[in-house]
Formats: sequence, structure tokens, C-alpha cells
Amino acid sequence: MNETPLIPAGVKRCSKWQFSLWMAVVTAVLLWGVYAMYLIWYKGLNQTNMNDAYGFALWIWADLAVIALGGGAFFSGFLTYIVGKNELKNIINLAVVIGFICYSSALLILAIDIGQPLRGWFIFWHANVHSMLTEVAFCLSCYFAVLTIEFIPLILENPKLDKKPFWHHLSHNMHGIMAIFAATGVFLSFFHQGSLGGVAGVLYGRPFAFREHIFIWPFTFFLFTWSAAAYGPCFTILVTKITEMITRKKLVKDSAIHLFAKISGWMIITYIIAKSIDTIYWAFVTAPGMGFTLMDFYASSTYNIGLLFAEIVICGFIPGLILITKRGRENSFLLMSAIILGVIGVSLNRWVMVLQVMAVPVFSFNEWYTYMPSWQEVATTVLPVAYGLIVISLAHRYLPVFPQEKELNPID
Repeated sequence: MNETPLIPAGVKRCSKWQFSLWMAVVTAVLLWGVYAMYLIWYKGLNQTNMNDAYGFALWIWADLAVIALGGGAFFSGFLTYIVGKNELKNIINLAVVIGFICYSSALLILAIDIGQPLRGWFIFWHANVHSMLTEVAFCLSCYFAVLTIEFIPLILENPKLDKKPFWHHLSHNMHGIMAIFAATGVFLSFFHQGSLGGVAGVLYGRPFAFREHIFIWPFTFFLFTWSAAAYGPCFTILVTKITEMITRKKLVKDSAIHLFAKISGWMIITYIIAKSIDTIYWAFVTAPGMGFTLMDFYASSTYNIGLLFAEIVICGFIPGLILITKRGRENSFLLMSAIILGVIGVSLNRWVMVLQVMAVPVFSFNEWYTYMPSWQEVATTVLPVAYGLIVISLAHRYLPVFPQEKELNPID
């Protein structure tokens, strides 16, 4: 009797030795990060270069960046199960895997950042109900649970597991109610993405971040949610394209990629217009009202006005305009350029909203604050990247992540 293969039927994968070599390299990087994490947990946050000026630094930037890049999960779920864009079912599996990686990485980063992870449960048991970070912690944890539930049916579709009647029926039934979890994920994501931006927007003592309010929320509340929905699909498309280049296979039809890119493009354009309006109002109304001019915030050689131009024009309007045009989407070079610029753009936005906020002097007699992360911070920031590569590699090898793979790559 033939043994059921671990690899999905009808697809071809690289040899075991090639896969093992790749996993060994990535695991070595992972272990480097784990060692740095151990040092921080054992010896304390003195292993970092954070200080009184930089209480939030490289880790928090990475945390906000991966949460934004993981936005493709909740937005693709919203488009597929609620709006009814069925074409996106061919890419939503990967979006869920990426979301699972990004949100589990975000929780890992927070566990490192609090310094005493054994007290992490204090967030839930002794919650500060007046803090937006409490709401962020709750929504992050709940949405990670939702992503785990969305990931389970895909895991159960592995040939070995799918052969068992119980797991087969469980997977089928979970697929049937996935719209409920998609809707729950959209609700949770709206609030935690927004609250992450809201934290910056209410910092009265940090004029670079402070924003005016709509009802009870600062402008940044809406901009963070909007940007995650706009740029998250870019990261999902980028990972798809990289996987196709490495495996030398077509994994998703162009029609699905172009639809996702088009929606992302329009979201980017509308977001960047709103971001521009917000920036203009802040520069000419909010900041002067607090005694600052625009160039007061860009007087550093490191944090100069070029960052604002790069975020809004180069990584905002340019990728958005490329993605909303049919010619731009159908040109492979322009498509790749746009999605890479989009990923850089949202990461740059989170960078300035964490690092530049802390660097800008708030008194005339202060100098610009400087900060250089320690190797332990770098290693623990690289740790989620290695972890993500491992999860994606295992998922691609053993799970039917791409439903169109067999159709697009028939085995002779």
C-alpha cells in the first residue's frame, strides 16, 4: 500500500537536500535572534541602547511595520468574504499565512520589549482602561487568535491530515463559516490599527506626532488603518512574486494579482491624498499653534525634508498611480517597482512616527536626540524575518497555499 505523501498532489517541490540546506541557513539566523532574545530576557533591557529619549525604538518600529504589512490579511478577507471578490480566493491563503506571521511576530516583539515577559498577563488582568495600548493589546491578541483559526483549515488540507475523515470534515466545516471570522478580523483590525496611530496622535508633548481630532480620535487613528489596508496588499503581492521567482513557477493568475493591485492602488491614492491634507493642516495650523514651523521638524541631517517627500511622493503617489493604471499593472517591472515602493512607504511612515517623533527636540535649548540600536536589538528585529521565512517555506512545501498552482504548472 502506497504511503500518503506529505507534499500536496499534483505539484512539484525542490529536493529534500535543497530544502534542508535552505532551512538550515534560515534557522541559523533564527537562533542568532533567539540568543539575543535570551540575553535581553536574562540580563534585562540594558542589553539595548534605548534610553530616556528613546523608550520606543527599533523594536516598536518593527512591530508597527509588520502589523501594517500584515494588513493584507484582514483587507483580503474583507474583499473576498464580505465584498465578494471571489477572484482573490486564489491569493487569500497566502495573505492569511502572512498575517499569521506578522501578528505572531508583533506579539513576540512586544514580549521582548516589556522586559519581563512573565508579567505579560498583567496587560489583561490589570488593564489600564484609559490607555489605547490596552485596547491594542486586546485586539492584537484576539485578531491573532482569529488568524490562527483561519490558518487551521489550510494546515488540515495537508494530504496526511486530509486523509483522516475527522480532520477532513473539520476543515470543510471551518471553510464554510470563514466569513464570520473574516468579518471579526476586519472589526478587530480597524480598532487596533487605528489605536496604534492614535497613540502617536495624542502625544501633546511631541508636536511632530500630535494631530487634531475627529470626534474623539486624532487624524492618525484613521490614517494608520487606511494605510494598512492600502499597503498591506502590496506586501502580499511582493511575497507572491518573490515565491514565484524562487520556485520558477506561476502560482497565481495575473487576473487575481492585477485585481488586488488595482484595489491597493486606489486605496493608496485616496490614503496619500488624505495624508497630504493631514500634513498640510498640521504644518500650517497645528504646529504653528504650538510655536513650531515645518522646518523645525526637519532640521536634522538624518531626519530631513527628503523623508517627507519620499513618503508622500516617491512611495505614495508614484506607486498609487502605477497600480491604478492598466498599463502600469500589466508591466512586470512597473508592478514590482510599485509594490516595493509601497512596502517601503508604509514602513517609512511607521519609522518616522516612532523614531523621528523621539528625535525631534521639544525645547529650543535641546539638541536632536541620536540613537543607534545595539546588535541585540538588530538580532531580535531580524528574528521575526527568519521565523517568517521558515513558516512560509514550510507552508509552501506542505500545504496547498496557492489553489491555482496545479492548473498553472501541470506536471508531465
